[in-house]
Amino acid sequence: MDYQNWGPRGISAPARTELPEVPVERGMVLEEVQSGWVGAVTRVEKSGGMHVVALEDRRGKSRSFRLGFGFLLEGQPIRLMPPAPARAASGPAAGRTASGSVRVAGRRAQVARASRIWVEGKHDAELVEKVWGDDLRVEGIVVEPLHGIDDLTAAVADFRPGPGRRLGVLVDHLVPDSKESRIADAVMASPGAAGNVLIVGHPYVDVWQAIRPAVLGIPQWPAIPRGQDWKTGILKAFGWPHATKEDVGLGWQKLLGAVRTYADLEPSLLGRVEEVIDFLTVP
Repeated sequence: MDYQNWGPRGISAPARTELPEVPVERGMVLEEVQSGWVGAVTRVEKSGGMHVVALEDRRGKSRSFRLGFGFLLEGQPIRLMPPAPARAASGPAAGRTASGSVRVAGRRAQVARASRIWVEGKHDAELVEKVWGDDLRVEGIVVEPLHGIDDLTAAVADFRPGPGRRLGVLVDHLVPDSKESRIADAVMASPGAAGNVLIVGHPYVDVWQAIRPAVLGIPQWPAIPRGQDWKTGILKAFGWPHATKEDVGLGWQKLLGAVRTYADLEPSLLGRVEEVIDFLTVP
């Protein structure tokens, strides 16, 4: 294919069968051919009876375009279609929760137990809630962010774990000989922890990496040099705004929006969360 000859006349109105039809999704990075505008999808709306997509470029500027022909996705021409129905095949199967569990019909959320799941930060909590929220409400389990684990030993002592008051902790980057592993060992050696506290973790620098790259349309997560803030580096590598906390929050929402079910997450996170839920709910 001659890439040099692409242009408005070449792909703006081809036969329907020539190009793949791709439903638009938040976070998808597209190029609009006529203007050369490149940006990530931030919203899709109906205006004047037509679907319009907003593309935000790497400087945070946004422009809107009508869906249809004239877009490139990963360098390939496509016909951009309206969003897939909310209950698309990639979402939870009928009668199942996002975690894959059988949905319990007609059962109300339980009163919260004394037991808790602690995670390192807000993003961890939002990811766990999105995939396992239905299950946790049925079990009466609350997820709370710690905002770091440097003071985990003191926090566990204040919690006073014991029978009927168990604690499960999900830790980022829990690998041998790491700071996190030393903190976990100290906690488990403290009074009352044995049998009442479970600390598990995944190997990733941040819970963002627990989202499978293929879900985001990338072959792998970018490598960020040591000494550079990891989340800022990731957003910069994606070409997304990254200068402020608000940029980080918006970037995370784009990533979280790509997660629909447990199948969108790495097994190394799935197994650990299920392990914690079992620990807190099995007598």
